[in-house]
Amino acid sequence: MKFWSDSFKDGGVIPGRYAFCEIDPVSHVRLSANRNPHFAWRDVPAGTRSLALICHDPDVPSRGDDVNQEGKTVPADLPRVDFFHWVLIDLPVRFTTLAEGACCDGVTPRGKTGPDIAGALLGPARHGLNDYTGWFAGDADMGGNYFGYDGPCPPWNDAIIHRYVFTLYALGIERLPLEGAFTGQQARQAIAEHILAQAQWVGCYTLNPTLQP
Repeated sequence: MKFWSDSFKDGGVIPGRYAFCEIDPVSHVRLSANRNPHFAWRDVPAGTRSLALICHDPDVPSRGDDVNQEGKTVPADLPRVDFFHWVLIDLPVRFTTLAEGACCDGVTPRGKTGPDIAGALLGPARHGLNDYTGWFAGDADMGGNYFGYDGPCPPWNDAIIHRYVFTLYALGIERLPLEGAFTGQQARQAIAEHILAQAQWVGCYTLNPTLQP
């Protein structure tokens, strides 16, 4: 199965327009264009009945003590955990492309609706909650349910560059047994026993000016 993006090279830097935030020389960060990247695929295996696309960042600090704190740095040796940025399931096999900005174009305070995708843009496909839902919980201005794609916003004082792993799954099931709002971890668990093939595309991003390529 071939899987690729015209938005950035595999292993390369993700352009700022696909991020939730970008560097600001005065306030550290500012909101960015937050457009979903382009993706395309071909040669899915025989018997594929649906596709799923999940993006996660495996480099998120496991503790938030030093995150975005003046005069501090998130140490490189701190244990890291997954943070889900995009959970898309039940995508019909007839689709072979996701256009740039088709699923997200701009930051939406207090989140985006789901799991059904507005306007049936992708047929019966559904969006899961990304982990900004938990990150902004309790924030009066930003708190809400964040369905679908929202791009990178790693700590501006992190000592490492974050990786963003986009994984396309070819599944032998038409509709995953998930109802209502579901998380990336729940989608990953539901997908596990139905995978016929999978492929990945990885991008890198940082908001730390000292780590800029």
